[in-house]
Amino acid sequence: MARWLITGGSGFLGINLARHLLQTGHEVATLDKLGFDYKDTVDKVTHYQIDVRNRDAVDRCIATGFDVVVHGAAALPLESKKEIFSTNVDGTRNVLESIERHKVPRSVYISSTAVYGLPDHHPLLETDPMIGVGPYGETKIIAEAMVKDFRKKGLTITTIRPKSFIGPERLGVFAIFYDWAATGHSFPMIGRGKNLYQLLDVEDLCTAIVAAAEHPDAEAVNTEFNIGAIEFQTMREDYQVVLDRAGFGKKIRSSPASLVVLGLEILDILGLSPLYPWVYKTATKDSFVSVEKAEKVLGFVPKYSNKQALIRNFEWYLANKESFESAGGTSHRVPWKQGILGIVKKFY
Repeated sequence: MARWLITGGSGFLGINLARHLLQTGHEVATLDKLGFDYKDTVDKVTHYQIDVRNRDAVDRCIATGFDVVVHGAAALPLESKKEIFSTNVDGTRNVLESIERHKVPRSVYISSTAVYGLPDHHPLLETDPMIGVGPYGETKIIAEAMVKDFRKKGLTITTIRPKSFIGPERLGVFAIFYDWAATGHSFPMIGRGKNLYQLLDVEDLCTAIVAAAEHPDAEAVNTEFNIGAIEFQTMREDYQVVLDRAGFGKKIRSSPASLVVLGLEILDILGLSPLYPWVYKTATKDSFVSVEKAEKVLGFVPKYSNKQALIRNFEWYLANKESFESAGGTSHRVPWKQGILGIVKKFY
């Protein structure tokens, strides 16, 4: 049994990883600026309500002793630029410095495939250029550079670059789609939906994180890994399974990509867009990574396809939607505001 700390532990990935670790007999602590309110797990973890930007508090927490630290705390793209940079850069520096100071044997940094920006080829490899889109992508690149600097000091820190991951507790932008499906509406794709867009089930991400942290060869995992589903089709084909499950006979609809993107850019400038740039600028393009490196080194074999992950997430949404349908915010744990899409919905 190992003692694990998960920063961002009150979030979507945090709770799924905590449950995954508890099921396999590990001791789990979580660190988050928010409280830990999961009734099925709250009495099984030690929770530190700390903002990662609070250097001294983070250090006091990590000083209690951990075998593994998973750093997943981050401000997401709908936050302000100031919030994103202070959390994702300064907060990451605080965690890394404390990991070094207290000699934590293994760590995992949760990055994002947003570091690749808008690439001109696929599949993407870990060695491809990193050109982030927007503050979120930029800060992930900066944080990855810091991780590399700390590796030079002797630390073992695996960087995981997951595709957009979904599953139980995931809301955010996906809640908009699930709401339309559950209330009997068709759903408009940006463009024709003929592009290949890889997703990832959070259970498969948790499996990859544990495989990296427990790998017997520290040097082999002191690097970066893309993580994503292996089985995926076009966005139209994959997302249609949710509308089919909803049972209203609705379909994924096409929309004029250039006009929609232009409209979202204008709304984004006005602070009214329900989507952030990396979402709407990549929505019409292929987006998938190679997981060959993770397969070879970590033995990564994803359990879920895109379709299975979407259905699993939607089933959880249907079972729990009464508890969050009036919520709003910028994290993956709450439904994002639909903005102008709430008006558009009436026509589908």
